[in-house]
Amino acid sequence: MTDRYDVTARNKMRQLREKGAYDRDSVHGVLDAGLYASVAFVQDGQPVVVPMIYGRDGDTIYLHGARKARVIRLLEQTGQVCINVTLVDGLVLARSAFNSSMNYRSATVFGPARLIEDDAGKVKGMRVISEHLMPGRWDELREPLDKEIKMTGVIAVEIESASAKISTGMPDDEDEDYAIPVWAGVLPVESRSTSLLDDDRLLDGAEASAVVRALQNRKV
Repeated sequence: MTDRYDVTARNKMRQLREKGAYDRDSVHGVLDAGLYASVAFVQDGQPVVVPMIYGRDGDTIYLHGARKARVIRLLEQTGQVCINVTLVDGLVLARSAFNSSMNYRSATVFGPARLIEDDAGKVKGMRVISEHLMPGRWDELREPLDKEIKMTGVIAVEIESASAKISTGMPDDEDEDYAIPVWAGVLPVESRSTSLLDDDRLLDGAEASAVVRALQNRKV
Protein backbone atom coordinates (compact mmCIF):
# COMPACT_ATOMS: atom_id res chain seq x y z
CA MET A 1 0.00 0.00 0.00
CA THR A 2 1.34 3.41 -0.99
CA ASP A 3 0.69 6.71 0.76
CA ARG A 4 -1.32 7.95 -2.24
CA TYR A 5 -4.39 6.78 -4.13
CA ASP A 6 -3.82 6.17 -7.82
CA VAL A 7 -5.11 8.96 -10.04
CA THR A 8 -7.69 7.57 -12.46
CA ALA A 9 -10.43 8.96 -14.68
CA ARG A 10 -12.81 8.40 -11.78
CA ASN A 11 -11.07 10.48 -9.08
CA LYS A 12 -9.00 12.91 -11.16
CA MET A 13 -9.55 16.61 -10.41
CA ARG A 14 -10.77 18.57 -13.41
CA GLN A 15 -11.46 21.96 -11.82
CA LEU A 16 -9.19 23.89 -9.44
CA ARG A 17 -6.61 21.13 -9.62
CA GLU A 18 -4.23 23.05 -7.38
CA LYS A 19 -6.62 22.45 -4.48
CA GLY A 20 -6.68 18.69 -5.01
CA ALA A 21 -4.80 16.02 -3.08
CA TYR A 22 -4.60 12.25 -3.53
CA ASP A 23 -2.56 11.30 -0.48
CA ARG A 24 -4.16 9.09 2.13
CA ASP A 25 -3.44 11.52 4.97
CA SER A 26 -5.48 14.30 3.33
CA VAL A 27 -8.38 12.04 2.39
CA HIS A 28 -8.48 10.26 5.74
CA GLY A 29 -8.17 13.57 7.61
CA VAL A 30 -11.40 14.85 6.08
CA LEU A 31 -13.23 11.54 6.57
CA ASP A 32 -12.19 11.37 10.21
CA ALA A 33 -13.37 14.94 10.90
CA GLY A 34 -16.86 14.57 9.40
CA LEU A 35 -19.99 13.40 11.22
CA TYR A 36 -22.01 12.11 8.28
CA ALA A 37 -21.46 11.20 4.65
CA SER A 38 -23.48 11.74 1.49
CA VAL A 39 -23.68 8.31 -0.16
CA ALA A 40 -24.49 8.23 -3.88
CA PHE A 41 -25.58 5.27 -5.98
CA VAL A 42 -27.84 4.45 -8.92
CA GLN A 43 -31.35 3.07 -8.50
CA ASP A 44 -33.25 1.98 -11.62
CA GLY A 45 -31.05 4.20 -13.76
CA GLN A 46 -31.61 7.26 -11.58
CA PRO A 47 -29.07 8.95 -9.23
CA VAL A 48 -29.80 8.82 -5.50
CA VAL A 49 -27.95 10.51 -2.61
CA VAL A 50 -28.57 9.55 1.02
CA PRO A 51 -26.96 10.98 4.20
CA MET A 52 -25.57 8.22 6.45
CA ILE A 53 -23.44 7.97 9.57
CA TYR A 54 -20.16 6.17 9.08
CA GLY A 55 -16.78 5.25 10.48
CA ARG A 56 -13.42 4.46 8.91
CA ASP A 57 -11.06 1.60 9.66
CA GLY A 58 -8.01 1.83 7.42
CA ASP A 59 -9.27 1.79 3.84
CA THR A 60 -12.70 0.49 4.80
CA ILE A 61 -15.69 2.76 5.44
CA TYR A 62 -18.60 1.31 7.40
CA LEU A 63 -22.11 2.68 6.80
CA HIS A 64 -25.01 2.16 9.21
CA GLY A 65 -28.76 1.84 8.75
CA ALA A 66 -31.76 -0.32 9.59
CA ARG A 67 -31.46 -3.79 8.02
CA LYS A 68 -34.79 -3.39 6.19
CA ALA A 69 -34.16 0.20 5.11
CA ARG A 70 -34.35 0.80 1.38
CA VAL A 71 -30.86 2.28 1.23
CA ILE A 72 -29.28 -0.80 2.83
CA ARG A 73 -31.02 -3.13 0.36
CA LEU A 74 -30.07 -0.94 -2.57
CA LEU A 75 -26.44 -0.61 -1.50
CA GLU A 76 -26.32 -4.39 -1.24
CA GLN A 77 -27.54 -4.67 -4.82
CA THR A 78 -25.64 -1.75 -6.36
CA GLY A 79 -22.10 -2.97 -5.85
CA GLN A 80 -20.42 0.40 -6.41
CA VAL A 81 -20.94 3.65 -4.49
CA CYS A 82 -19.51 7.15 -4.26
CA ILE A 83 -19.16 8.76 -0.84
CA ASN A 84 -18.55 12.42 -0.14
CA VAL A 85 -17.78 14.25 3.10
CA THR A 86 -17.57 18.05 3.00
CA LEU A 87 -16.75 20.44 5.84
CA VAL A 88 -17.34 24.18 5.38
CA ASP A 89 -14.75 26.31 7.17
CA GLY A 90 -15.73 29.79 6.03
CA LEU A 91 -17.45 32.10 3.57
CA VAL A 92 -14.97 33.96 1.36
CA LEU A 93 -16.42 37.42 0.75
CA ALA A 94 -14.70 38.89 -2.27
CA ARG A 95 -15.11 42.25 -3.97
CA SER A 96 -17.28 40.62 -6.63
CA ALA A 97 -19.93 37.91 -6.49
CA PHE A 98 -17.96 35.96 -9.10
CA ASN A 99 -14.88 35.62 -6.90
CA SER A 100 -16.79 35.02 -3.66
CA SER A 101 -16.59 31.40 -2.54
CA MET A 102 -16.06 29.09 0.45
CA ASN A 103 -13.18 27.68 2.39
CA TYR A 104 -13.78 23.98 2.75
CA ARG A 105 -12.36 20.47 3.13
CA SER A 106 -13.88 17.76 0.99
CA ALA A 107 -13.15 14.09 0.33
CA THR A 108 -14.74 11.87 -2.32
CA VAL A 109 -14.19 8.12 -2.36
CA PHE A 110 -15.22 5.33 -4.70
CA GLY A 111 -15.44 1.63 -4.06
CA PRO A 112 -17.46 -1.59 -3.92
CA ALA A 113 -20.16 -1.93 -1.28
CA ARG A 114 -20.97 -5.22 0.46
CA LEU A 115 -23.53 -6.06 3.11
CA ILE A 116 -21.98 -7.60 6.22
CA GLU A 117 -23.96 -10.70 7.15
CA ASP A 118 -22.13 -12.25 10.11
CA ASP A 119 -22.80 -10.93 13.60
CA ALA A 120 -19.13 -10.47 14.52
CA GLY A 121 -18.50 -8.41 11.40
CA LYS A 122 -21.59 -6.29 12.03
CA VAL A 123 -20.58 -5.62 15.63
CA LYS A 124 -17.10 -4.61 14.47
CA GLY A 125 -18.59 -2.16 11.97
CA MET A 126 -21.01 -0.80 14.58
CA ARG A 127 -18.12 -0.23 16.97
CA VAL A 128 -16.06 1.58 14.32
CA ILE A 129 -19.02 3.89 13.62
CA SER A 130 -19.67 4.48 17.33
CA GLU A 131 -16.03 5.27 18.03
CA HIS A 132 -15.96 7.69 15.10
CA LEU A 133 -18.91 9.66 16.45
CA MET A 134 -18.42 9.16 20.21
CA PRO A 135 -14.82 8.12 20.95
CA GLY A 136 -14.56 5.89 24.01
CA ARG A 137 -18.31 5.56 24.51
CA TRP A 138 -18.64 1.95 23.25
CA ASP A 139 -16.82 0.43 26.23
CA GLU A 140 -19.16 2.21 28.69
CA LEU A 141 -22.34 0.74 27.23
CA ARG A 142 -23.99 -2.67 27.45
CA GLU A 143 -23.31 -5.21 24.71
CA PRO A 144 -25.64 -5.08 21.68
CA LEU A 145 -28.59 -7.43 21.96
CA ASP A 146 -29.02 -10.20 19.38
CA LYS A 147 -32.23 -8.60 18.11
CA GLU A 148 -30.46 -5.24 17.73
CA ILE A 149 -27.69 -6.82 15.68
CA LYS A 150 -30.28 -8.58 13.51
CA MET A 151 -32.18 -5.33 12.90
CA THR A 152 -29.04 -3.37 11.98
CA GLY A 153 -27.64 -3.16 8.48
CA VAL A 154 -23.92 -2.51 8.09
CA ILE A 155 -22.34 -1.89 4.70
CA ALA A 156 -18.58 -2.06 4.19
CA VAL A 157 -17.10 0.04 1.39
CA GLU A 158 -13.50 -0.60 0.37
CA ILE A 159 -11.84 2.60 -0.82
CA GLU A 160 -10.57 1.83 -4.31
CA SER A 161 -9.87 5.43 -5.32
CA ALA A 162 -10.25 8.78 -3.63
CA SER A 163 -9.31 12.42 -3.67
CA ALA A 164 -9.47 15.38 -1.34
CA LYS A 165 -10.10 19.02 -2.20
CA ILE A 166 -9.13 21.73 0.25
CA SER A 167 -9.69 25.45 -0.16
CA THR A 168 -8.26 28.00 2.27
CA GLY A 169 -7.29 31.64 2.40
CA MET A 170 -8.52 35.10 1.53
CA PRO A 171 -10.37 36.25 -1.61
CA ASP A 172 -8.51 36.08 -4.90
CA ASP A 173 -9.87 39.18 -6.58
CA GLU A 174 -9.16 40.66 -9.98
CA ASP A 175 -6.24 43.11 -9.83
CA GLU A 176 -8.43 46.08 -10.68
CA ASP A 177 -11.01 45.15 -8.03
CA TYR A 178 -8.62 45.85 -5.15
CA ALA A 179 -9.26 49.56 -5.75
CA ILE A 180 -12.99 49.12 -4.97
CA PRO A 181 -13.86 50.51 -1.48
CA VAL A 182 -15.81 47.41 -0.43
CA TRP A 183 -14.94 45.25 2.58
CA ALA A 184 -13.58 41.80 1.70
CA GLY A 185 -12.33 38.90 3.79
CA VAL A 186 -13.43 35.63 5.35
CA LEU A 187 -16.34 34.84 7.66
CA PRO A 188 -15.25 31.69 9.53
CA VAL A 189 -17.88 28.96 9.88
CA GLU A 190 -17.56 26.39 12.66
CA SER A 191 -19.34 23.15 13.44
CA ARG A 192 -18.89 22.14 17.06
CA SER A 193 -20.55 20.32 19.91
CA THR A 194 -21.79 22.35 22.86
CA SER A 195 -22.81 21.38 26.42
CA LEU A 196 -24.46 18.13 27.48
CA LEU A 197 -28.22 18.04 28.15
CA ASP A 198 -29.38 15.56 30.80
CA ASP A 199 -31.99 12.95 29.92
CA ASP A 200 -35.17 13.47 31.98
CA ARG A 201 -35.03 9.85 33.15
CA LEU A 202 -31.47 9.73 34.52
CA LEU A 203 -31.12 7.71 37.69
CA ASP A 204 -30.09 9.62 40.81
CA GLY A 205 -26.33 9.94 40.96
CA ALA A 206 -25.78 9.10 37.29
CA GLU A 207 -23.09 11.47 36.10
CA ALA A 208 -21.48 11.92 32.70
CA SER A 209 -18.18 10.06 32.48
CA ALA A 210 -14.88 11.69 31.56
CA VAL A 211 -15.29 10.14 28.10
CA VAL A 212 -18.66 11.81 27.60
CA ARG A 213 -17.55 15.16 29.06
CA ALA A 214 -14.64 15.17 26.62
CA LEU A 215 -17.14 15.19 23.75
CA GLN A 216 -18.29 18.69 24.69
CA ASN A 217 -17.15 21.81 22.85
CA ARG A 218 -15.32 19.92 20.12
CA LYS A 219 -14.71 21.62 16.80
CA VAL A 220 -15.16 19.58 13.64
